[in-house]
Amino acid sequence: MFKTYEKYIVGNFTKKIILLSLIFFCLIVILSVLEEISFFKNLSVNFLTPYLITFLGAPITLFEVFPFIFLLSTQFLFYDLFKRDELNLLKTNGLSNIKIIKILFFSSFMIGVFTVFIFYNAASKLKFFYTDIKNDYSKDNKYLAVVTESGLWLKDEINQSTLIIKAKYMKDNYLIDVVINQFNKNFDLEQTIQSNEIDISKNLWIIKEPTITKENISNKNIKNYSLQTSFNTEKINSLFSNISTLNLLELFSLKKDYENLGYSSKEIQIHLYNLFTTPVFYGILTVLSCIIMFNIRRNKSLFFHLIFGVLMSVIIYYINFIFNSLGNNGKIPAIASTLIPLICLSIISIMGLIKINEK
Repeated sequence: MFKTYEKYIVGNFTKKIILLSLIFFCLIVILSVLEEISFFKNLSVNFLTPYLITFLGAPITLFEVFPFIFLLSTQFLFYDLFKRDELNLLKTNGLSNIKIIKILFFSSFMIGVFTVFIFYNAASKLKFFYTDIKNDYSKDNKYLAVVTESGLWLKDEINQSTLIIKAKYMKDNYLIDVVINQFNKNFDLEQTIQSNEIDISKNLWIIKEPTITKENISNKNIKNYSLQTSFNTEKINSLFSNISTLNLLELFSLKKDYENLGYSSKEIQIHLYNLFTTPVFYGILTVLSCIIMFNIRRNKSLFFHLIFGVLMSVIIYYINFIFNSLGNNGKIPAIASTLIPLICLSIISIMGLIKINEK
């Protein structure tokens, strides 16, 4: 059973998280709706469409700013405790600094579990609908890249032709076991190109020893054949499924498909590692914020805490960004890109806890 003071701390902390989440959700909607209005202004859609689609994309953006919300919630909680002199009252009832931090850590951890397994899964599904609707109206819908169990499928529209490309898998800058069907503007089949290997490092593809079939006549006496496309390795990578539109089960499934097709799954691995360590990450951020609040002067203004929270969030964001980039580029193992920032923050927190415990 929770004691009265535990309920009081957890209740106030949770209320602040909910309040700040609502405030940030409204800010995200206000900023995003302007972009959506601009996107749809020249399209024949219902005037409510930009507003409705904004609400589909906002939850996943809110999930991304949750670390900032946890930092601010902790600071605002202590600001209120200092302002009302409630911290001393709690201490006279036998509640130590470490006990307060422990309560807030476990609260953050449990809320983090909820955000990953409930909120994130719901938000990713809404983002999927958001992306699907936007793609229907986007100019980029003529460029598609999809991974399925049968292989990698690409669609390209260039020079009044449509290319439907199917490859068994992708390896570095090469497509392996490829069939290309080229259609004219009336979608009549012009030619079919088959090759065991295609160099896609540039937009001008180099097709090695292709078999080219036109009007049921095949030509195999070609050493190399060049084909101008809108794709290169970088473009294909950028068009793969937006992982923020996938829930946890779909991420695991996509990771397996990527690995079976020889495509790097590092980005998905890092994303999964980040998701599963999110509850611990929120807990550590809360502990770090508690330690800082115990060590700064109590007469600081609310504006000071807000600015301090922003600075902390920016620093932590860039630390995570740097290590995630190193992981995506293969400079460090995927698991290390997630654990190193966590370990660094944990060490700082432990050092701070030792200092707090001595007070």
